[in-house]
Parts: sequence; structure tokens; C-alpha cells
Amino acid sequence: MKKIVLFLTAILVSFAMFGQGITGQWNGVLKVPGGQLRVVFNVTKTENGYSSTMDSPDQGAKGIPITTTSFENSILKLEIPNAKIVYEGMLNKDNVIVGSFTQRGQSFTMDMSRGIIEKKVVVRPQEPQIPYPYYTEEVVFENKIDKNVLAGTLSLPQKEGRFPVVILITGSGPENRDEELFGHKPFLVLADYLTKKGIAVLRFDDRGVAKSTGDFKAATTMDFAKDVQAAVVYLQTRKEIDKNKIGLIGHSEGGVIAPIVAENSKDIDFIVLLAGTGIRGDKLMLLQKEKIERQMGTPENEIQKGQEIFKGAYDIVLASSAGDNNLKTKINSYFKLQFGDKMNEEQISALTDQITSPWMVNFLKFDPVSALEKVKCPVLAINGDKDLQVPADVNLDAINKAVVKGGNKKVTTKIVPNLNHLFQECKTGLPNEYGTIEQTFSPIALEEISKWVLLQVK
Repeated sequence: MKKIVLFLTAILVSFAMFGQGITGQWNGVLKVPGGQLRVVFNVTKTENGYSSTMDSPDQGAKGIPITTTSFENSILKLEIPNAKIVYEGMLNKDNVIVGSFTQRGQSFTMDMSRGIIEKKVVVRPQEPQIPYPYYTEEVVFENKIDKNVLAGTLSLPQKEGRFPVVILITGSGPENRDEELFGHKPFLVLADYLTKKGIAVLRFDDRGVAKSTGDFKAATTMDFAKDVQAAVVYLQTRKEIDKNKIGLIGHSEGGVIAPIVAENSKDIDFIVLLAGTGIRGDKLMLLQKEKIERQMGTPENEIQKGQEIFKGAYDIVLASSAGDNNLKTKINSYFKLQFGDKMNEEQISALTDQITSPWMVNFLKFDPVSALEKVKCPVLAINGDKDLQVPADVNLDAINKAVVKGGNKKVTTKIVPNLNHLFQECKTGLPNEYGTIEQTFSPIALEEISKWVLLQVK
């Protein structure tokens, strides 16, 4: 009798879980080093089984197609091979999917449920709150060359008037107008600070991110420069903008883009490079890798071995011609030879895809000096002394020399003590520290930037 009861219980549980079904929306929070990302899976039933899409609200991504969706024996498995993403979890009797999210060989526990799951509240004391003591407007403008529409926010000290303006240019990776990452919104804080000082600010979502259209994955630094040029053209149509006082403020990759735009435009009156680079991309990547690994305590012999391996890969990229169809094969074979059985096929493939992406190939080959030497407007280049991603000394020195070599003596460089790549006051400068720091943007750096900009727009 006991066996029969247990058997019936098992059947009832199975029916209950079947009744719950897997279709609909599932919500979870992916906890990664230094931050949290909300993830949403949308599962639908089809004639042949199931299909689904993924949303990443914090990255402004929605409706990402999931290549394979299966649900068997209470186990949901989702795969996006191109992004090297796999999610696998079991639907339990509480209607919760207990599982793990894996991307490019890294696995993180992530449970999914029907209800909306909120990220753990983090304190960001500098983030301004609505209502703002100034005028803001949602705007859109078109990059007529690439036919993509950029969406952003224009902040004005007052609704009426004529103001100097800066365009904020985000760093690498898909960024929204606030350059939101690790729970911080540095461009929102910077825009707020500058607008209160009497400077208008335009910040916008990268192409293909949030409310902007276009293909982010296919774009290079040069393409993003065209988006910024479109922003300049748009501002010239606004009666509230002083067309003789338009500046650019670029962070990280944005600090590479600003000189590219300025060298080709007489409409740019000044530029600010926040952790902008002054050395060729391959050299920067090697230096960044070395600095981060040494700060992490990686043994010196491993650091040097890594330098040799990646320099070899970058050299293959540097020697490649535009549109080299064999580049991916060459890099993949090279990594297999170098790593042997230390990396599996999937890891090598993921690394190959990263290094041979259009953006990375362009970045590795591009030398910022070529643009910096042609910049004729005033330049402020500012870095934190604990920046491990764009080390201050070598990059600021290269920027200064390049600008001066081009005959422009209106260049100012500044190293701010104890600041990391995001201009936060920090202890180590390591990226895994970014999300744990309450401060979004050092007040010292904010004051240095605004003070210099105000001098240019007098």
C-alpha cells in the first residue's frame, strides 16, 4: 500500500508540474563579478516543440533569438551558440527553475521564476533624482551615412537660452546614454554636474542599444565616430546651442573617438579625453593584461607567457589585410598550437571570435596618434593613477607628444591620485572592484573637468 501511495504521489507531482508548463516569461538575476544583470527568457510553444527569446534589460537588449529551446523531463535547456551562451535548469514543484547560466566557459548560478526579480539594491549616492533643477529633453537624430537613428537625452541649464554644449561619448561595449555598468551611471552623474554649471549636455545610446537603431556587433570605432559626427550636426540645428562652443568628452574608447571626430571637423572647439588611449590598440591590450594580472597576483612567469602568446595573435591580426577571410582560421589554429589541451575547443573558438571581430581587428590596428596629431582645438587628457585598463603615464605621455607634434600647444594632461578606470576612488583599480564602490564619479575629477571646460567656453 505504501508503494502505491508513493507512486500516486509521484504521478500527482508530475501532473502538477506539467500543469504549470514552461511557456511564458521567466525572470532571473545573473550575479557576475562586480555587478548584477537582469535576464528574462520568453518561452512559447510551437508545432515542433518550443522557441524562445532572451531580454537583458540592464543592457538595453530585447528579443535576442535563442537558437535551441528544449524542455524534457522538467529540464529546460536554452542555447545561443553564436554568443556561446547555454542556460540549463530544472523546473521544481515551487514553479522555480533552478539552474546555471554559462557563457564562454564561465558558469554562474541563476534561478528563474515567474515573478519579477529585482536586483539587490545598491547605494549610489551621487545619482541625481527627478525632478532635475534644469531642462531635459528626449531627442533623436540620424546618422545619414549609415542610416541608423540615435536616441538620447539633451540637458539644458534652462529651457530657453543659448548655451555651450558637450557630447558625451561612451567607452567600448554596448552602452546606453548613461554609460550604465556595474550598477553605476557615470554619464548621468557627469551630465548632471555639467548642466548645473551652465553647460548643455547631449548623451545618447550606442547604435543598436536601448532606443537607438543599427547593428552594434558589426560596427567599429570608425563607425561610432560617424554617430558622434551626426550628433554634432544635430546640435547645430538647435537654437539653444551656441554653435561656436561645441565640445566632446569621451571615456575610454570614447577618448579615441573624440580626436577622430575633431580632426575631421572645424565645428569642434575642445575635447576632453577621460582615460583615452595614446598608443596602438595591440600595445594597449597587452599592457592592460599585464597590469591587471600583476595586480591580481598572477605569477610572473605566467604573465610573461601570456604576453608572448597574445602578442603572437595580435601580430597575425596586424599582418592581415582588410577582409581577410582566412584570419579566423589562422587565429584558431594558432591558439590550438599555443594552448594545447589547456583550453577546450569551445574556449578557443570563443577567444578566436573575440579577437577576429570587426571591432577588435580595427581597434588592434588603430594608432590614436594618427588622429591626435591633427587635432587643432584645446585638449584635456585626464586619467586616474590606478587605472589598470588605460595606464595613465604611458598613455598621457603619448597623447601629449602627439598633439604637440602636430603643432597644437593647447594640451593639458592630468593624473588624479587613487582613481580607477571609471574615475572612482578605489583601493586596487581592478575591474572586479567597480561595482562594490558606492561612488560613481570622483568629485575631484568632476571639478577638474568642469573647471577646464568652463575656461574653454568663456
